[in-house]
Amino acid sequence: MTVRELRPRRDAQAQTAGPMDEDQETTRAILERPRISIRSRIVAGFVLLFVFMAAITVAAVVFVSGVAKNLQFLEKAGNSLFEIEQARRFEKNFFLYGTNLTDALANIHTAQSEFEKSADELRSVMGDERFSAIKADLAAYQDLLYALDASMGPDGDRHSAEYRSIETQLRTAGSRILSEAETMVDRQRLSMHAMLRTSMVVAVAFLLIMVVVMGLLAALMSHAVVAPLGRFVAYASRIGAGDYSPVRPARRFRDEFSELAVAVNQMLQELKSRQEQLLQAGKMAAVGTLTSGVAHELNNPLNNIGLTTESLIESFEDYSDETKLTMLNEIYAQVERASATVRSLLDFTRNDHPVMTSVAVGEVLETTLNLLGNELAIGQVELERETDDDLPPVPANPRHLQQVFLNLLLNAVQAMPEGGTLTVRAVRDEEGGVRVDVADTGIGIPPEDLDKVFDPFFTTKEPGHGTGLGLAVSFGIVERHGGRITVASEVGEGTTFSVFLPGGTKRHGAAS
Repeated sequence: MTVRELRPRRDAQAQTAGPMDEDQETTRAILERPRISIRSRIVAGFVLLFVFMAAITVAAVVFVSGVAKNLQFLEKAGNSLFEIEQARRFEKNFFLYGTNLTDALANIHTAQSEFEKSADELRSVMGDERFSAIKADLAAYQDLLYALDASMGPDGDRHSAEYRSIETQLRTAGSRILSEAETMVDRQRLSMHAMLRTSMVVAVAFLLIMVVVMGLLAALMSHAVVAPLGRFVAYASRIGAGDYSPVRPARRFRDEFSELAVAVNQMLQELKSRQEQLLQAGKMAAVGTLTSGVAHELNNPLNNIGLTTESLIESFEDYSDETKLTMLNEIYAQVERASATVRSLLDFTRNDHPVMTSVAVGEVLETTLNLLGNELAIGQVELERETDDDLPPVPANPRHLQQVFLNLLLNAVQAMPEGGTLTVRAVRDEEGGVRVDVADTGIGIPPEDLDKVFDPFFTTKEPGHGTGLGLAVSFGIVERHGGRITVASEVGEGTTFSVFLPGGTKRHGAAS
Protein backbone atom coordinates (compact mmCIF):
# COMPACT_ATOMS: atom_id res chain seq x y z
CA MET A 1 0.00 0.00 0.00
CA THR A 2 1.11 3.58 -0.67
CA VAL A 3 1.83 5.49 2.53
CA ARG A 4 2.22 9.22 3.11
CA GLU A 5 3.39 10.61 6.43
CA LEU A 6 3.63 14.23 7.56
CA ARG A 7 5.49 15.24 10.72
CA PRO A 8 5.76 18.66 12.34
CA ARG A 9 9.31 19.95 12.65
CA ARG A 10 8.86 20.30 16.39
CA ASP A 11 6.11 19.86 18.95
CA ALA A 12 3.66 22.67 18.30
CA GLN A 13 2.77 24.62 21.36
CA ALA A 14 -0.76 24.49 22.70
CA GLN A 15 -2.82 27.64 22.86
CA THR A 16 -4.14 28.59 26.29
CA ALA A 17 -7.13 30.62 27.36
CA GLY A 18 -6.96 34.35 26.86
CA PRO A 19 -4.43 34.48 23.96
CA MET A 20 -5.25 38.10 23.15
CA ASP A 21 -4.43 39.17 26.71
CA GLU A 22 -1.09 37.37 26.49
CA ASP A 23 -0.30 38.95 23.11
CA GLN A 24 -1.20 42.44 24.35
CA GLU A 25 0.90 42.00 27.49
CA THR A 26 3.86 40.84 25.38
CA THR A 27 3.50 43.82 23.02
CA ARG A 28 3.33 46.19 25.98
CA ALA A 29 6.47 44.63 27.49
CA ILE A 30 8.30 45.14 24.19
CA LEU A 31 7.27 48.77 23.77
CA GLU A 32 7.94 49.81 27.39
CA ARG A 33 11.69 49.14 27.13
CA PRO A 34 14.05 52.08 26.48
CA ARG A 35 14.73 52.60 22.77
CA ILE A 36 18.28 52.30 21.44
CA SER A 37 18.09 52.07 17.67
CA ILE A 38 20.43 49.99 15.53
CA ARG A 39 21.25 53.09 13.49
CA SER A 40 22.41 55.01 16.56
CA ARG A 41 24.61 52.12 17.69
CA ILE A 42 26.15 51.75 14.25
CA VAL A 43 26.70 55.52 14.01
CA ALA A 44 28.28 55.52 17.47
CA GLY A 45 30.58 52.68 16.45
CA PHE A 46 31.71 54.48 13.30
CA VAL A 47 32.14 57.76 15.20
CA LEU A 48 34.45 55.98 17.63
CA LEU A 49 36.28 54.45 14.68
CA PHE A 50 36.58 57.91 13.09
CA VAL A 51 37.95 59.39 16.32
CA PHE A 52 40.45 56.58 16.55
CA MET A 53 41.48 57.00 12.92
CA ALA A 54 41.74 60.77 13.37
CA ALA A 55 44.01 60.28 16.38
CA ILE A 56 46.16 57.87 14.40
CA THR A 57 46.27 60.33 11.49
CA VAL A 58 47.32 63.22 13.74
CA ALA A 59 50.01 61.02 15.29
CA ALA A 60 51.20 60.02 11.80
CA VAL A 61 51.31 63.66 10.69
CA VAL A 62 53.33 64.59 13.77
CA PHE A 63 55.68 61.67 13.16
CA VAL A 64 56.13 62.50 9.47
CA SER A 65 56.71 66.14 10.39
CA GLY A 66 59.41 65.06 12.82
CA VAL A 67 61.02 62.85 10.19
CA ALA A 68 60.93 65.69 7.67
CA LYS A 69 62.50 68.04 10.19
CA ASN A 70 65.29 65.56 10.89
CA LEU A 71 65.84 65.02 7.19
CA GLN A 72 66.14 68.77 6.66
CA PHE A 73 68.49 68.99 9.60
CA LEU A 74 70.66 66.20 8.25
CA GLU A 75 70.71 67.86 4.84
CA LYS A 76 71.69 71.29 6.20
CA ALA A 77 74.05 69.92 8.80
CA GLY A 78 75.58 67.65 6.15
CA ASN A 79 76.29 70.66 3.93
CA SER A 80 77.94 72.52 6.81
CA LEU A 81 79.91 69.43 7.83
CA PHE A 82 81.16 68.99 4.26
CA GLU A 83 82.42 72.58 4.16
CA ILE A 84 84.12 72.16 7.57
CA GLU A 85 85.82 68.95 6.36
CA GLN A 86 87.02 70.78 3.23
CA ALA A 87 88.37 73.63 5.34
CA ARG A 88 90.21 71.14 7.55
CA ARG A 89 91.68 69.43 4.49
CA PHE A 90 92.95 72.72 3.08
CA GLU A 91 94.24 73.62 6.57
CA LYS A 92 96.37 70.46 6.60
CA ASN A 93 97.61 71.17 3.07
CA PHE A 94 98.73 74.59 4.21
CA PHE A 95 100.65 73.18 7.17
CA LEU A 96 102.26 70.55 4.94
CA TYR A 97 102.85 72.44 1.75
CA GLY A 98 102.13 76.07 2.55
CA THR A 99 99.20 76.23 0.09
CA ASN A 100 95.36 76.52 0.05
CA LEU A 101 94.94 78.73 3.12
CA THR A 102 92.58 80.99 1.17
CA ASP A 103 90.59 77.91 0.16
CA ALA A 104 90.25 76.94 3.81
CA LEU A 105 88.98 80.47 4.58
CA ALA A 106 86.48 80.19 1.68
CA ASN A 107 85.15 76.83 2.91
CA ILE A 108 84.80 77.94 6.50
CA HIS A 109 83.01 81.07 5.31
CA THR A 110 80.62 78.90 3.23
CA ALA A 111 80.04 76.66 6.26
CA GLN A 112 79.09 79.71 8.32
CA SER A 113 76.73 80.90 5.58
CA GLU A 114 75.03 77.49 5.39
CA PHE A 115 74.78 77.49 9.15
CA GLU A 116 73.15 80.92 9.17
CA LYS A 117 70.73 80.13 6.33
CA SER A 118 69.52 77.01 8.12
CA ALA A 119 69.48 78.59 11.55
CA ASP A 120 65.77 77.90 12.19
CA GLU A 121 65.87 74.23 11.18
CA LEU A 122 69.15 73.59 13.01
CA ARG A 123 68.12 75.47 16.12
CA SER A 124 64.79 73.59 16.36
CA VAL A 125 66.65 70.28 16.43
CA MET A 126 69.89 71.18 18.23
CA GLY A 127 68.55 73.70 20.66
CA ASP A 128 69.72 77.28 21.15
CA GLU A 129 72.65 76.45 23.42
CA ARG A 130 74.33 73.91 21.13
CA PHE A 131 73.57 76.01 18.04
CA SER A 132 75.22 79.05 19.61
CA ALA A 133 78.23 77.01 20.75
CA ILE A 134 78.90 75.59 17.25
CA LYS A 135 78.34 79.02 15.71
CA ALA A 136 80.89 80.50 18.13
CA ASP A 137 83.36 77.69 17.35
CA LEU A 138 83.03 78.36 13.60
CA ALA A 139 83.66 82.07 14.15
CA ALA A 140 86.68 81.32 16.37
CA TYR A 141 88.05 78.90 13.78
CA GLN A 142 87.69 81.52 11.07
CA ASP A 143 89.41 84.13 13.28
CA LEU A 144 92.30 81.75 13.87
CA LEU A 145 92.71 81.23 10.10
CA TYR A 146 92.89 84.96 9.60
CA ALA A 147 95.30 85.26 12.52
CA LEU A 148 97.47 82.50 11.06
CA ASP A 149 97.64 84.28 7.73
CA ALA A 150 98.58 87.55 9.45
CA SER A 151 101.25 85.93 11.71
CA MET A 152 103.44 84.94 8.75
CA GLY A 153 104.12 88.55 7.69
CA PRO A 154 105.22 89.65 4.24
CA ASP A 155 108.12 87.27 4.09
CA GLY A 156 106.01 84.22 4.95
CA ASP A 157 107.86 83.33 8.13
CA ARG A 158 106.30 80.15 9.54
CA HIS A 159 108.70 79.61 12.41
CA SER A 160 107.82 82.39 14.77
CA ALA A 161 106.47 81.63 18.20
CA GLU A 162 103.17 83.39 17.37
CA TYR A 163 102.73 81.28 14.26
CA ARG A 164 103.32 78.04 16.15
CA SER A 165 100.89 79.12 18.92
CA ILE A 166 98.19 79.94 16.39
CA GLU A 167 98.90 76.70 14.56
CA THR A 168 98.36 74.72 17.75
CA GLN A 169 95.13 76.57 18.55
CA LEU A 170 93.89 76.17 14.98
CA ARG A 171 94.51 72.43 14.96
CA THR A 172 92.71 72.08 18.32
CA ALA A 173 89.78 74.28 17.27
CA GLY A 174 89.43 72.54 13.92
CA SER A 175 89.48 69.12 15.51
CA ARG A 176 86.92 70.18 18.10
CA ILE A 177 84.49 71.77 15.64
CA LEU A 178 84.71 68.83 13.22
CA SER A 179 84.16 66.39 16.07
CA GLU A 180 81.16 68.32 17.35
CA ALA A 181 79.66 68.56 13.85
CA GLU A 182 80.16 64.82 13.22
CA THR A 183 78.75 63.97 16.65
CA MET A 184 75.76 66.17 15.99
CA VAL A 185 75.07 64.54 12.61
CA ASP A 186 75.63 61.02 13.92
CA ARG A 187 73.28 61.69 16.85
CA GLN A 188 70.55 62.86 14.53
CA ARG A 189 71.16 59.96 12.21
CA LEU A 190 70.77 57.55 15.12
CA SER A 191 67.65 59.44 16.12
CA MET A 192 66.30 58.93 12.61
CA HIS A 193 66.96 55.19 12.79
CA ALA A 194 65.21 55.06 16.15
CA MET A 195 62.24 56.92 14.72
CA LEU A 196 62.05 54.51 11.78
CA ARG A 197 62.19 51.51 14.09
CA THR A 198 59.53 53.11 16.24
CA SER A 199 57.42 53.73 13.14
CA MET A 200 57.54 50.01 12.29
CA VAL A 201 56.47 49.08 15.81
CA VAL A 202 53.72 51.69 15.70
CA ALA A 203 52.55 50.38 12.31
CA VAL A 204 52.31 46.82 13.64
CA ALA A 205 50.58 48.07 16.79
CA PHE A 206 48.19 50.12 14.66
CA LEU A 207 47.39 47.05 12.59
CA LEU A 208 46.67 45.02 15.72
CA ILE A 209 44.54 47.80 17.16
CA MET A 210 42.65 48.05 13.89
CA VAL A 211 42.01 44.31 14.00
CA VAL A 212 40.66 44.67 17.54
CA VAL A 213 38.53 47.69 16.61
CA MET A 214 37.16 45.97 13.53
CA GLY A 215 36.46 42.89 15.63
CA LEU A 216 34.53 45.04 18.12
CA LEU A 217 32.59 46.64 15.28
CA ALA A 218 31.86 43.21 13.82
CA ALA A 219 30.69 42.05 17.25
CA LEU A 220 28.51 45.16 17.52
CA MET A 221 27.01 44.52 14.09
CA SER A 222 26.51 40.86 14.92
CA HIS A 223 24.87 41.71 18.24
CA ALA A 224 22.72 44.41 16.65
CA VAL A 225 21.72 42.66 13.41
CA VAL A 226 22.90 39.07 12.92
CA ALA A 227 21.80 37.70 16.31
CA PRO A 228 18.27 39.18 16.07
CA LEU A 229 18.00 37.87 12.51
CA GLY A 230 18.89 34.42 13.81
CA ARG A 231 16.20 34.71 16.47
CA PHE A 232 13.62 35.74 13.89
CA VAL A 233 14.60 32.80 11.69
CA ALA A 234 13.87 30.58 14.70
CA TYR A 235 10.57 32.41 15.25
CA ALA A 236 9.63 31.83 11.59
CA SER A 237 10.50 28.12 11.95
CA ARG A 238 8.32 27.60 15.01
CA ILE A 239 5.47 29.61 13.45
CA GLY A 240 5.74 27.39 10.38
CA ALA A 241 5.55 24.38 12.72
CA GLY A 242 2.25 25.69 14.12
CA ASP A 243 3.52 27.34 17.32
CA TYR A 244 1.76 30.73 17.41
CA SER A 245 2.99 31.84 20.83
CA PRO A 246 4.03 35.53 20.80
CA VAL A 247 7.58 36.81 20.40
CA ARG A 248 8.79 37.90 23.83
CA PRO A 249 11.38 40.59 24.71
CA ALA A 250 14.92 39.23 24.47
CA ARG A 251 16.91 42.34 25.48
CA ARG A 252 16.66 45.19 27.98
CA PHE A 253 16.11 47.80 25.26
CA ARG A 254 14.16 48.05 22.03
CA ASP A 255 15.19 48.86 18.48
CA GLU A 256 13.96 48.29 14.94
CA PHE A 257 13.77 44.55 15.59
CA SER A 258 11.41 45.27 18.50
CA GLU A 259 9.06 46.99 16.05
CA LEU A 260 9.38 43.92 13.82
CA ALA A 261 8.52 41.72 16.82
CA VAL A 262 5.38 43.81 17.44
CA ALA A 263 4.41 43.38 13.78
CA VAL A 264 5.05 39.62 13.99
CA ASN A 265 2.89 39.39 17.14
CA GLN A 266 0.09 41.25 15.37
CA MET A 267 0.45 38.82 12.47
CA LEU A 268 0.25 35.89 14.92
CA GLN A 269 -2.94 37.31 16.45
CA GLU A 270 -4.45 37.52 12.98
CA LEU A 271 -3.25 34.00 12.14
CA LYS A 272 -4.83 32.59 15.28
CA SER A 273 -8.06 34.41 14.51
CA ARG A 274 -8.07 33.11 10.93
CA GLN A 275 -7.24 29.64 12.16
CA GLU A 276 -10.22 29.62 14.48
CA GLN A 277 -12.40 30.77 11.59
CA LEU A 278 -11.03 27.92 9.47
CA LEU A 279 -11.71 25.43 12.26
CA GLN A 280 -15.25 26.70 12.56
CA ALA A 281 -15.70 26.49 8.78
CA GLY A 282 -14.48 22.89 8.92
CA LYS A 283 -16.96 22.15 11.69
CA MET A 284 -19.83 23.61 9.73
CA ALA A 285 -18.79 21.62 6.66
CA ALA A 286 -18.88 18.45 8.76
CA VAL A 287 -22.28 19.41 10.17
CA GLY A 288 -23.56 19.92 6.63
CA THR A 289 -22.46 16.41 5.76
CA LEU A 290 -24.23 15.09 8.87
CA THR A 291 -27.51 16.81 8.05
CA SER A 292 -29.30 13.77 6.67
CA GLY A 293 -28.28 11.58 9.60
CA VAL A 294 -29.12 14.24 12.15
CA ALA A 295 -32.49 14.85 10.50
CA HIS A 296 -33.24 11.14 10.78
CA GLU A 297 -32.01 11.11 14.40
CA LEU A 298 -34.34 13.98 15.28
CA ASN A 299 -37.26 12.85 13.12
CA ASN A 300 -37.66 9.48 14.87
CA PRO A 301 -38.13 10.84 18.41
CA LEU A 302 -40.30 13.69 17.10
CA ASN A 303 -42.56 11.18 15.30
CA ASN A 304 -42.77 9.07 18.43
CA ILE A 305 -43.60 12.13 20.50
CA GLY A 306 -46.23 13.23 17.99
CA LEU A 307 -47.92 9.81 17.83
CA THR A 308 -47.95 9.35 21.60
CA THR A 309 -49.22 12.87 22.20
CA GLU A 310 -51.94 12.46 19.56
CA SER A 311 -53.00 9.21 21.17
CA LEU A 312 -53.19 10.87 24.57
CA ILE A 313 -55.28 13.74 23.22
CA GLU A 314 -57.76 11.47 21.44
CA SER A 315 -58.22 8.87 24.19
CA PHE A 316 -57.13 10.70 27.30
CA GLU A 317 -60.23 9.70 29.27
CA ASP A 318 -59.98 6.05 28.22
CA TYR A 319 -56.43 5.47 29.49
CA SER A 320 -55.68 4.53 33.04
CA ASP A 321 -53.37 6.67 35.12
CA GLU A 322 -50.65 4.04 34.88
CA THR A 323 -50.90 4.00 31.06
CA LYS A 324 -50.87 7.79 30.92
CA LEU A 325 -47.72 7.85 33.10
CA THR A 326 -46.09 5.25 30.87
CA MET A 327 -46.89 7.29 27.74
CA LEU A 328 -45.60 10.50 29.34
CA ASN A 329 -42.36 8.77 30.36
CA GLU A 330 -42.04 7.57 26.76
CA ILE A 331 -42.52 11.14 25.54
CA TYR A 332 -39.91 12.37 28.03
CA ALA A 333 -37.44 9.69 26.86
CA GLN A 334 -37.90 10.75 23.23
CA VAL A 335 -37.40 14.41 24.21
CA GLU A 336 -34.18 13.46 26.01
CA ARG A 337 -33.04 11.53 22.95
CA ALA A 338 -33.63 14.55 20.68
CA SER A 339 -32.06 16.90 23.21
CA ALA A 340 -28.94 14.73 23.41
CA THR A 341 -28.57 14.91 19.62
CA VAL A 342 -28.99 18.70 19.58
CA ARG A 343 -26.64 19.06 22.56
CA SER A 344 -23.95 17.02 20.81
CA LEU A 345 -24.22 19.23 17.74
CA LEU A 346 -24.08 22.41 19.83
CA ASP A 347 -21.06 21.16 21.74
CA PHE A 348 -19.32 20.26 18.51
CA THR A 349 -19.97 23.59 16.74
CA ARG A 350 -19.30 25.76 19.79
CA ASN A 351 -16.62 28.40 19.14
CA ASP A 352 -14.73 28.61 22.43
CA HIS A 353 -11.12 29.09 23.51
CA PRO A 354 -8.99 26.02 22.74
CA VAL A 355 -8.08 24.83 26.24
CA MET A 356 -5.76 21.82 26.48
CA THR A 357 -6.72 19.19 29.05
CA SER A 358 -5.95 15.56 29.77
CA VAL A 359 -8.26 13.63 27.44
CA ALA A 360 -9.31 9.99 27.28
CA VAL A 361 -9.18 9.19 23.57
CA GLY A 362 -11.59 6.27 23.92
CA GLU A 363 -14.33 8.50 25.33
CA VAL A 364 -13.91 11.08 22.56
CA LEU A 365 -14.12 8.31 19.96
CA GLU A 366 -17.26 6.90 21.56
CA THR A 367 -18.96 10.32 21.59
CA THR A 368 -18.06 10.90 17.95
CA LEU A 369 -19.33 7.49 16.87
CA ASN A 370 -22.62 8.15 18.67
CA LEU A 371 -22.96 11.41 16.73
CA LEU A 372 -22.36 9.45 13.52
CA GLY A 373 -24.68 6.55 14.33
CA ASN A 374 -27.47 7.30 11.86
CA GLU A 375 -24.97 8.20 9.11
CA LEU A 376 -23.57 4.67 9.45
CA ALA A 377 -27.02 3.16 9.33
CA ILE A 378 -28.11 5.13 6.27
CA GLY A 379 -24.89 4.25 4.44
CA GLN A 380 -25.22 0.55 5.35
CA VAL A 381 -21.78 0.64 6.93
CA GLU A 382 -20.84 -2.03 9.43
CA LEU A 383 -18.79 -0.70 12.34
CA GLU A 384 -15.97 -2.65 13.96
CA ARG A 385 -14.21 -1.09 16.91
CA GLU A 386 -11.19 -2.06 19.01
CA THR A 387 -10.04 0.00 21.99
CA ASP A 388 -7.29 -0.93 24.44
CA ASP A 389 -8.29 -0.74 28.09
CA ASP A 390 -5.00 0.82 29.23
CA LEU A 391 -4.81 3.80 26.84
CA PRO A 392 -2.84 6.66 28.39
CA PRO A 393 -4.48 10.10 28.54
CA VAL A 394 -3.26 12.60 25.98
CA PRO A 395 -2.97 16.41 26.32
CA ALA A 396 -5.53 17.73 23.86
CA ASN A 397 -8.58 19.88 23.27
CA PRO A 398 -11.50 17.41 23.26
CA ARG A 399 -13.64 19.35 20.77
CA HIS A 400 -10.75 19.70 18.33
CA LEU A 401 -9.92 16.02 18.72
CA GLN A 402 -13.58 15.16 18.10
CA GLN A 403 -13.49 17.25 14.94
CA VAL A 404 -10.48 15.26 13.67
CA PHE A 405 -12.19 11.92 14.30
CA LEU A 406 -15.48 13.10 12.81
CA ASN A 407 -13.76 14.29 9.60
CA LEU A 408 -11.92 10.98 9.23
CA LEU A 409 -15.05 8.93 9.93
CA LEU A 410 -17.18 10.94 7.50
CA ASN A 411 -14.53 10.55 4.80
CA ALA A 412 -14.47 6.81 5.44
CA VAL A 413 -18.29 6.52 5.18
CA GLN A 414 -18.38 8.61 1.98
CA ALA A 415 -15.63 6.42 0.49
CA MET A 416 -18.04 3.44 0.71
CA PRO A 417 -21.10 4.53 -1.32
CA GLU A 418 -22.28 0.91 -1.64
CA GLY A 419 -21.69 0.16 2.02
CA GLY A 420 -18.80 -1.67 3.62
CA THR A 421 -16.88 -2.10 6.84
CA LEU A 422 -15.54 0.74 8.95
CA THR A 423 -12.83 -0.30 11.41
CA VAL A 424 -11.92 2.05 14.28
CA ARG A 425 -8.96 1.00 16.38
CA ALA A 426 -7.39 2.87 19.34
CA VAL A 427 -4.19 1.30 20.72
CA ARG A 428 -1.09 2.33 22.60
CA ASP A 429 1.78 3.06 20.21
CA GLU A 430 5.46 2.20 20.62
CA GLU A 431 6.34 5.73 21.82
CA GLY A 432 3.95 5.63 24.79
CA GLY A 433 1.21 7.65 23.09
CA VAL A 434 -2.02 6.65 21.37
CA ARG A 435 -2.58 5.56 17.77
CA VAL A 436 -6.08 5.79 16.30
CA ASP A 437 -6.69 3.97 12.99
CA VAL A 438 -9.74 4.72 10.84
CA ALA A 439 -9.90 2.11 8.05
CA ASP A 440 -12.53 1.64 5.34
CA THR A 441 -13.11 -0.86 2.57
CA GLY A 442 -13.99 1.83 0.05
CA ILE A 443 -12.75 2.98 -3.31
CA GLY A 444 -9.27 4.02 -2.14
CA ILE A 445 -7.10 6.98 -3.16
CA PRO A 446 -4.99 7.04 -6.36
CA PRO A 447 -1.22 7.16 -5.66
CA GLU A 448 -0.85 10.49 -7.49
CA ASP A 449 -3.36 12.10 -5.09
CA LEU A 450 -1.84 10.84 -1.82
CA ASP A 451 0.51 13.81 -1.57
CA LYS A 452 -2.41 16.23 -1.92
CA VAL A 453 -5.02 14.84 0.48
CA PHE A 454 -4.01 17.22 3.29
CA ASP A 455 -3.84 20.30 1.05
CA PRO A 456 -6.59 22.88 1.71
CA PHE A 457 -9.53 22.75 -0.73
CA PHE A 458 -8.26 19.60 -2.45
CA THR A 459 -11.02 17.04 -2.91
CA THR A 460 -11.72 14.09 -5.21
CA LYS A 461 -15.46 14.34 -4.61
CA GLU A 462 -17.91 15.71 -7.12
CA PRO A 463 -18.69 19.46 -6.98
CA GLY A 464 -21.09 20.24 -4.17
CA HIS A 465 -20.17 17.12 -2.20
CA GLY A 466 -17.05 18.34 -0.41
CA THR A 467 -15.10 21.49 0.50
CA GLY A 468 -11.61 20.02 0.74
CA LEU A 469 -11.20 21.48 4.22
CA GLY A 470 -11.78 18.45 6.44
CA LEU A 471 -8.41 16.71 6.12
CA ALA A 472 -6.47 20.01 5.96
CA VAL A 473 -8.09 21.19 9.20
CA SER A 474 -7.55 17.79 10.81
CA PHE A 475 -3.90 17.78 9.84
CA GLY A 476 -3.41 21.25 11.36
CA ILE A 477 -5.14 20.23 14.60
CA VAL A 478 -3.06 17.07 15.03
CA GLU A 479 0.14 18.98 14.22
CA ARG A 480 -0.64 21.60 16.88
CA HIS A 481 -1.14 18.76 19.34
CA GLY A 482 2.39 17.58 18.62
CA GLY A 483 1.20 14.53 16.72
CA ARG A 484 1.16 13.32 13.13
CA ILE A 485 -1.16 11.72 10.58
CA THR A 486 -0.29 9.00 8.07
CA VAL A 487 -2.41 7.69 5.25
CA ALA A 488 -2.13 4.35 3.45
CA SER A 489 -4.38 3.46 0.53
CA GLU A 490 -4.85 1.00 -2.30
CA VAL A 491 -7.31 1.76 -5.11
CA GLY A 492 -10.33 -0.58 -4.85
CA GLU A 493 -9.30 -2.00 -1.47
CA GLY A 494 -9.70 0.90 0.94
CA THR A 495 -7.87 3.54 2.94
CA THR A 496 -6.44 3.73 6.44
CA PHE A 497 -5.78 7.01 8.26
CA SER A 498 -3.64 6.75 11.39
CA VAL A 499 -3.53 9.52 14.00
CA PHE A 500 -0.57 9.46 16.40
CA LEU A 501 -0.98 11.51 19.59
CA PRO A 502 1.78 11.91 22.20
CA GLY A 503 0.95 10.76 25.70
CA GLY A 504 1.85 12.38 29.01
CA THR A 505 1.54 15.95 30.21
CA LYS A 506 2.33 18.64 27.69
CA ARG A 507 3.97 21.88 28.79
CA HIS A 508 2.56 25.19 27.67
CA GLY A 509 4.01 28.65 27.28
CA ALA A 510 5.36 30.96 24.64
CA ALA A 511 8.81 30.64 23.21
CA SER A 512 10.97 33.71 23.16
